[in-house]
This record gives sequence, C-alpha cells and structure tokens, in this order.
Amino acid sequence: MDIKKVLVVDDSEADLGYIQTIVKDAGYETITAVSGSEAIRIAKSQKPDLIFMDIIMDGTDGYEACRTLHRDPETKDIPVIFVSSKNQKADRIWAELQGGKGYVTKPAEPDQLMDQIESLKSK
Repeated sequence: MDIKKVLVVDDSEADLGYIQTIVKDAGYETITAVSGSEAIRIAKSQKPDLIFMDIIMDGTDGYEACRTLHRDPETKDIPVIFVSSKNQKADRIWAELQGGKGYVTKPAEPDQLMDQIESLKSK
C-alpha cells in the first residue's frame, strides 16, 4: 500500500500538533481534524491513505467515526490507526472490532507511529 497523505484526528491541540509534526517530518502530507464528524467529512473529500485517530472526543468519538468510515464504500479501505490514552486490553480489542488496523498508546513515540505506517506499506 502506498501512503502519501495522512489524516491526524485529535481534539487535543497539543496531541494533534505533536502527531502531525512526527508524520510531516517523516515526509508525509498531513491534514487534520479535531472531531470524529470532521474526520468523516475530510476523509470523504480528501481521501487520505491513512488515519491516525484519537478515541475520546466530544460528539462523534473515534470508535463511532471508524465504524462510519468502514461502512461507507467511499472510505471503507482507508486504514484507521487508533492513538489513545486508553490502555486496557479491552480498548484494543474493541478498536479492532470497530475496524481499526492498529493501536498506539499515548504518549506516542515517533518510532511507534512510523512502525504502524511501515506495517501498512508492506501489505
């Protein structure tokens, strides 16, 4: 899979900027959203190759956004990697059941994010 454009979704300005900087510094085009509903709209219009998505957000949370994206024929093939402070095994299992392709616990290390991208590129 070829990855050029990455959508970063987080309602925390600090976390959003941190993840965006890591991804951008690695040479990827980045676009951002601050909510699950905004992520859905942007994914439909911008067609990113990958989405890094927070889980806990006001309104449409990351789980709901991921389900919506994976039910839509236009966006169903965009992989979602969850980046969350939730660190229980149940959270990881639930993320996978919603269609998530990976999971990184905050604070995310640059290597963790790059490993997720590399694992998708090899598929």
